[in-house]
Amino acid sequence: MVVSAVDGHCLWAPVYDSAPNPLLAVERRTVIRLLSTTVPARVVDVACGTGRWMLHFNQAGAKVLGVDACPEMLAQAGKHHALRGRLILGDAQDLALANEVADLIVCSFASAYIRDVSRLMGELARIAVPGGRVIVSDMHCLAAAAGWRRSFKSGASLYELQHFDHSPGRIRQAGKAHSLCFDGESDAYFDEDDRSIFERAGKQHLYSQLRTVPAVWVGIWTKP
Repeated sequence: MVVSAVDGHCLWAPVYDSAPNPLLAVERRTVIRLLSTTVPARVVDVACGTGRWMLHFNQAGAKVLGVDACPEMLAQAGKHHALRGRLILGDAQDLALANEVADLIVCSFASAYIRDVSRLMGELARIAVPGGRVIVSDMHCLAAAAGWRRSFKSGASLYELQHFDHSPGRIRQAGKAHSLCFDGESDAYFDEDDRSIFERAGKQHLYSQLRTVPAVWVGIWTKP
C-alpha cells in the first residue's frame, strides 16, 4: 500500500525505534565521522522523527530543537524527558524559526519526502549562523536505482512511502543556490558492523548482496 510520507510515518512511529534498520546505523557512523570532534552549541534537527539525533547531541552538551510534520513521531520523541519542550510540529519547507539560530542543522532521511528541495535547502541555510554547518542524509540514489524501497511493515501490512527522486547533484545545486559552501559528501556502504542488524531482521541472506551498493548519501555544507 502506497501512503504519503506523513501518513506513513504516523503509522511507522510506534515501531520506528525498535525495528532493525541498518540504514540508520550506516548514517550514524558516517555523520559522526564527517563532523569529527565538533560539538555544536545549538542544533536544530529538521524532520527529527523520534529524536535520535537530538538525543545524541543533547548528550554531547548541545542545546537541541526538533521540527517534524508527523505528530506521532513527535509523540515518540516526547517520551524522552530530555526532549520535552524542544519539539515543534511544522513543515521543513517553512520553518517557524528565526534567522541564524543554529550552529548545526541536521536533515536526516527526509529530503526525498519534500517536493521542493531548493526550498528545503533555503530554509536550512536561513536558520544557520554564519560559520554554521548543514548536514543532509538520505538513501543513496544508486540504492533506489537498484530497487531498494522506502517501505516498512506495520502489523501484517507493508507500506511504501511516496517520495521524490532528488539526486545528490540536485541537492548540491540547491545548496549552492542558497550560498551554502559545499564541504564534501560520503557514499556510505554497509559493513560487518551491520551484519547483526540484518540477522535480527531475518534478512541475513541479503547482506552480501546489498553491501556492494552504496546505501546512504551524506552531504555537508558550511554557511559563509
